[in-house]
Amino acid sequence: MEMSNEIEVNASVSDVWQAFNDVERIAPCLPGAQLTEIEDEEYRGVVKVKVGPVNAQYKGKATFVERDEDTLKVVILAEGRETRGQGNASAQITAVLEDLGDERTKVRVDTDLKITGKVAQIGRNLIPDVSAKIMGQFAENLEALLSDTDGANGSEVPVDDVASDPATAANANGDSSQAQSESGLRSVTSPEPEAVDLLGVAGAPVAKRAAPVAAGMVFLWLLRRIFKRRNKKSA
Repeated sequence: MEMSNEIEVNASVSDVWQAFNDVERIAPCLPGAQLTEIEDEEYRGVVKVKVGPVNAQYKGKATFVERDEDTLKVVILAEGRETRGQGNASAQITAVLEDLGDERTKVRVDTDLKITGKVAQIGRNLIPDVSAKIMGQFAENLEALLSDTDGANGSEVPVDDVASDPATAANANGDSSQAQSESGLRSVTSPEPEAVDLLGVAGAPVAKRAAPVAAGMVFLWLLRRIFKRRNKKSA
């Protein structure tokens, strides 16, 4: 599935470029996403989505495929797997920035998305509509981030949040160079995000089109819960 979205951000192109190249800063701007670990150039985290009562959490990683400051182009490959299911998701995301002047920047985002599992079965038709609205929320969050002078300097992770290994102990004792050389892994402390409700974000017209499918999935979900309870009682 290929999707294209454009957003405009009330910030200079240089500030937006720096933010797009700092995953730790920009990850909280994306609804449903949480960055949990960084190891060298690999960024790990979770993305939470739901369609009505059906919840899914994808755990995976993201890496930079390309970063070209001359053309203001960033390409990111993200891959994840459902933590409680057989679904998979992968996306190659290409973002190209354009300076509009007067401290405004246009960002064109092209996404090549591949998704399987229960969310794909229920919400595939919702994803293009939801994508545009999520990008709008992302733009608002990014503007808020860039207008925060404290956040503009990047985030710092306390020593206690670094992965516990010999390198962590060295870092706690002040030997940061040893920590960096022995292990590039560190955990990131960030608020747990709420799952993005595809039906809720899509709005009434789109939700109406998807209502028959969603109703069927709700019915199956209820049956599953009932049978689980019966099995527990019989056990």
